[in-house]
Amino acid sequence: MTSPRVVVLICADAEWAALEHRFPAPQRHPSPYGPWFRVPIPVGGEHWPVVFFHGGWGKIASAGGTQYAIDRWQPDLLVNLGTCGGFAGHVRLGEVILVEKALAYDILEQIGDAEPALAHYTTVLDLSWLREPYPLPVRRGLMVSGDRDLVPDEVQDLHRRFGAMVGDWESAAIAYVAHRNGIRCLILRGVSDLVGPEGGEVYGQPGTFWERARDIMNRLVDSLGDWIQCAGLGR
Repeated sequence: MTSPRVVVLICADAEWAALEHRFPAPQRHPSPYGPWFRVPIPVGGEHWPVVFFHGGWGKIASAGGTQYAIDRWQPDLLVNLGTCGGFAGHVRLGEVILVEKALAYDILEQIGDAEPALAHYTTVLDLSWLREPYPLPVRRGLMVSGDRDLVPDEVQDLHRRFGAMVGDWESAAIAYVAHRNGIRCLILRGVSDLVGPEGGEVYGQPGTFWERARDIMNRLVDSLGDWIQCAGLGR
């Protein structure tokens, strides 16, 4: 099998478990961050070797894992598939978000002005290479990332400050590292749960989250070959 042109980065354990269930046969290989395996994915009548890599959850692991994936495989396209929490009243359960901007919102700067620090870790993804029509209905938007689940009392303020409608733990770090390396990056996140001032619908219910994560991951992986075609990589 030839070298992979596409690496798919997976973060949360529930998201990786969905892939383990879907692809039980391929040999797993270790890395400093998590296991990886390679499978052929149908792309326009051919089968491309694609690496699925468990880079780990949170901004620290995902930043390190992203750099590791770029250094090891030097892909033409880095894809992140996963889940996210949606802001109740602003997005629907199950919607797929095509991330076009990502920022780390959990930066607390008290010595000076916080805005330059927030701007430093904000990345606008260049998606000019991504051709339409897309394989799935998507909503392009901004993702806020923090090393914590969304806090219900903060959701409305995050929407007011940044125009955000979804949040996760990793997109800001992945987008930042990919941009610094000049690598095309496609981040697709399905809304697994809604969070509002009254609380989060899956908080305290991990089984519900894992079930929804599996459904989202299966839908995203089903469309992966078509997304690769939209990237216009060619042979």
